[in-house]
Amino acid sequence: MTKLKLISAAVMTASVALASQAAMAYQAGDYFVRGGFAQTDTGSGNGNAQGDSLNVQSENGFTFGLGYLFTDKMGVELNSSEKFEHQLNTAGAGDIGSVDRLPINLLVNYYPLGGLESRVQPYVGLGLNYTRFSGEDTTVPTEIENSYGVIGQAGVDLAVTENVMLNGYVSYADVKADINSNGQPYGQVDMEPVTVGAGVTYRF
Repeated sequence: MTKLKLISAAVMTASVALASQAAMAYQAGDYFVRGGFAQTDTGSGNGNAQGDSLNVQSENGFTFGLGYLFTDKMGVELNSSEKFEHQLNTAGAGDIGSVDRLPINLLVNYYPLGGLESRVQPYVGLGLNYTRFSGEDTTVPTEIENSYGVIGQAGVDLAVTENVMLNGYVSYADVKADINSNGQPYGQVDMEPVTVGAGVTYRF
């Protein structure tokens, strides 16, 4: 969490200290790429393992994505991250191992200030989250199935130049997946991760 706080502070400080009065308008036909760092808060009560309450611990990592604007105000974004390695524990057994989680998100974004010359370009998005679980390293051999669910996000781009922007966002996803052991039902992952991230957007 310390890394995220430092990055977020740097983004805020830079946006205030910018001497340039660069203006930027999102326009139809624009492409952009994003990269940054994010913290995922998984909360608690993330499902069950053989009836025992399951907790998936929060994690952080690098994120990336790309997007395209169909109109000045509407666009599509595909984003993902490096694998998050989550520690797992249950109320009764304590630490039971770890699992890798790879989220892939496809969203439709709305930019209310698209087409307007503004250094601040907020956006909201809604779409589909695909979550791939892998690398299960648990005390009991398990396999967690992949998940499809809804994701929503809200963010803002702060223009540094015509092409370079500082980015911050928060997203919420619905992740549900069955847990199997030796081909038999073992439990379920049921979590709603909230991800807060910061980084850089480059449009072209």
